Amino acid sequence: MDDMLNLAMALLAFLVLTAFLAILVIHVPRTDLIVVIGVTVLLAAYDLYTSFKPRR
Repeated sequence: MDDMLNLAMALLAFLVLTAFLAILVIHVPRTDLIVVIGVTVLLAAYDLYTSFKPRR
């Protein structure tokens, strides 16, 4: 139960981060900013994946 709550909170935080950065991209559509934000979202998604994947 506690693991599911941690996963739900992490997903919520990731969605809020992504929404905030999407608003920034919409209002400031610069190519370099889009690349940096894309890398940021990919790094956050990778961190989320590695934090919750089953350990061997």
